[in-house]
Amino acid sequence: MTFRNGLGSLLRPEDSVLVLIDHQPYQLANVNSHEPQMVVNNTAALAKVAKAFGVPTILTSVIADRGGLIFPQITDVFPGQEVIDRTFINTWEDRKVVDAVKSTGRKQLIIAGLWTEICVAMPTIQALGEGWDVTVVTDASGGVSTEAHEVAIRRMIAAGANMMTWLAVASEWQRDWARTEHAAELSEVLVQHAAGSGIAFLWEQQLLNTPVPGTVD
Repeated sequence: MTFRNGLGSLLRPEDSVLVLIDHQPYQLANVNSHEPQMVVNNTAALAKVAKAFGVPTILTSVIADRGGLIFPQITDVFPGQEVIDRTFINTWEDRKVVDAVKSTGRKQLIIAGLWTEICVAMPTIQALGEGWDVTVVTDASGGVSTEAHEVAIRRMIAAGANMMTWLAVASEWQRDWARTEHAAELSEVLVQHAAGSGIAFLWEQQLLNTPVPGTVD
């Protein structure tokens, strides 16, 4: 196995492309590895962070007429963008999706989707075999059981994939707080989607803007 390490292996927004796969009602109805609302929250956060950092994002569904439309929490982030609807279970066998990814010129492929063991594992393993640097966002994905999700993760790691959570992806893209061009947008996503961390940030801002009480003589 080739180990993925060193500074050059960290995610860079200018070299990343995100593919969000099958975040649809039919699949969400049988997600049992995570709380469904958490998957929706985390995927929406990932989409917003990608938009903030200018990371191209491809949205794809499978037979949307029957499985339902991609969650509006995701499509609202990219108003007017085409969702590529497929018949292939394996996204990486769909020429339109692959061509959309390749057209970005990016080499760091980031994937999240439903279900982990099927619609995430298949394209991840195929893309790895074709030389792509693939990262799977595990908490913006979900399987039909905890076992299915975890076995899929182990399978993809064995194939050479990198595993991260959405907040880790966001932090790696930011990398340095001295890079202020996206800090405000990232902070807003944290407030909306990062639960305790977002609330703690708001509290910090409150404290920084609260006058220090006068000294009692």
